[in-house]
Amino acid sequence: MSESVMRAGRAGPALPLLGAALAALIGLLLLTAVAAQVVEGRPPVRVGWAFSSIADVDLVLTSSGPGAYTAWLAPLVALVTATCLVVASVRPELCRPRFVVLMLAFMVAALVTVLATNLLTLLLAWELMGAASWALIGYRWAGRSVEAGAASHGALTAFLTTRAGDLGLYVAVGAAVAGGVTGLRLDDLAAASPGWRHVIAAGVLVAALGKAAQLPFSFWLRRAMAGPAPVSALLHSAAMVALGTYLLLRLSPLLEAVGWAATATAWLGVLTAIALGAVAVAQDDLKDLLAASTAAQLGFVVLAAGVGATGAGTAHLLVHACVKATLFLLAGLWLWQAGSRRLSDLVGVARRTPGLTRVSLVALLALGGLPPLGLWFTKDAVLHEADRSPAGSALAVAGLVAAGLAAAYVARVLGVLFQGPGPEDVDLPGEPRVVVMLRPLVLLGALGGVLLVPAVATALPGRPPSLGAPLELALSAGLVLLVLVLVFIAEAAAPAQPRRWRRTVAGGLLSDWLGLERLAHTVVVRPTLAVAGGLARLDDRVLARGVDAAAPLTRRLARATGRADVAGVDGVVRLVDAGARAASRQVRRPQRTGQLHHYYAQLVLVLGLGGFAAVVAALLT
Repeated sequence: MSESVMRAGRAGPALPLLGAALAALIGLLLLTAVAAQVVEGRPPVRVGWAFSSIADVDLVLTSSGPGAYTAWLAPLVALVTATCLVVASVRPELCRPRFVVLMLAFMVAALVTVLATNLLTLLLAWELMGAASWALIGYRWAGRSVEAGAASHGALTAFLTTRAGDLGLYVAVGAAVAGGVTGLRLDDLAAASPGWRHVIAAGVLVAALGKAAQLPFSFWLRRAMAGPAPVSALLHSAAMVALGTYLLLRLSPLLEAVGWAATATAWLGVLTAIALGAVAVAQDDLKDLLAASTAAQLGFVVLAAGVGATGAGTAHLLVHACVKATLFLLAGLWLWQAGSRRLSDLVGVARRTPGLTRVSLVALLALGGLPPLGLWFTKDAVLHEADRSPAGSALAVAGLVAAGLAAAYVARVLGVLFQGPGPEDVDLPGEPRVVVMLRPLVLLGALGGVLLVPAVATALPGRPPSLGAPLELALSAGLVLLVLVLVFIAEAAAPAQPRRWRRTVAGGLLSDWLGLERLAHTVVVRPTLAVAGGLARLDDRVLARGVDAAAPLTRRLARATGRADVAGVDGVVRLVDAGARAASRQVRRPQRTGQLHHYYAQLVLVLGLGGFAAVVAALLT
């Protein structure tokens, strides 16, 4: 690390640390409010704001009913934001006001999203969150470097893809208005008129799948990895991507009321868990691997929303947020020091950062679903609830396949990062404070199974989660252990070496994230650009030429009108003016000459004209 960078790093950490303290304070206040409700049974914390005269747009933090998701998620969002800012303080290029302000703005938008009680507030916060995420992903846009180009492209891809999905939320708002939903309240959407209820469910489903990077929108998450690691940790663990699944959990009564929407949600979730799990196994880029695993793990949450297992889904969402935020932050530190994102350049890097070794090991094993760590409990709770759903064992078996793939991609990372001597020049300034901040997240991820203790599980929103029979748990644990050991041995024998299967068509497809981005370009982007180009040519060749041709005619018409005005209207005015002047001179003539016969002559003339006018009037009447 250069001396100038070190100086910048020593000069700048105060600002992100100040932002972290602010985020931590907000999180502490939210946690205190939740604790007061849970322990002392106090009423929900409710804050009304500007549009309360139009609709019920209060922000509510409550520990009961469907809104109870916020009680658990809101403090976690603040905690993850604080942790990300602390880790950012060791990166000189992130110790800038723009970065800190954007991170805090995004956190506020995410908090408003989870505290919203109606579609109007949710839509407003949804928009702010999208704009802030675009600015954060493209944070390093300046310049002509490859990194700047990737940041700009990634931000644009993420923004446009999620915006396309967000249109569904606008459709849902319109349908809720047409369907007579009182105050657009989220809790009342399931009671909308039957026809409009289907439209609302479809709009919400599309918006949530887009934001949560589920099939077929998953590809944008890969491009979003161009953002700094703290941005990835916040956006793609506890916020934005996670909030897409939160929306489905929050509105699971609506999905259940519609019927087909719940079934579609469950299958899309489990298919995403399988497909993106396989994609993660095929990645040679550590951040891409973590991104694919995020979409895959959130597939379990979407599955839970589809089968009505809201308690299990909430537990999985919370534990995954802790684990994945930790891993993204660790990956950012390793990649920063190694100067590469490729796994082949990161062999043994975890062994060179002893302060982070235990933290990263626990987080990775938790992500892989190794018993008795948190995600093993929560994942099995989701699968147990899926097995009890109408779709039955098909969803559960598919979920087990996804669980095996999760163990496989984690074993692959373990085989690379913890094998070999590692690079010699790994040096992480600020490592002690990073470890201090990451420990709470790892602890929550490791002990997340406590959420399934009956006394705690009943406090989760919706149906309390439950675990399967001991045999089911044993089979699940055995599958995870078997896959983990086999893949780890294979990977450790030749870390990050190209595998023959990746050179097949299927391997190439998985490495390319199922080719979804190319498909989107073929089906949507290119036709849209072609239509836009055609309209542009129509504008240039027809409309613009028509305007150009009309301009001379307009000018000639204007000149002719001007001449008519001068020769016609102005002439009449001048004639009237001259007549008036001549008449006035005749009227004043007796006064100048003093001749009585002039006076009498005018009098006779006036009387004559008056008499003539009276005769004409009499004849007309």
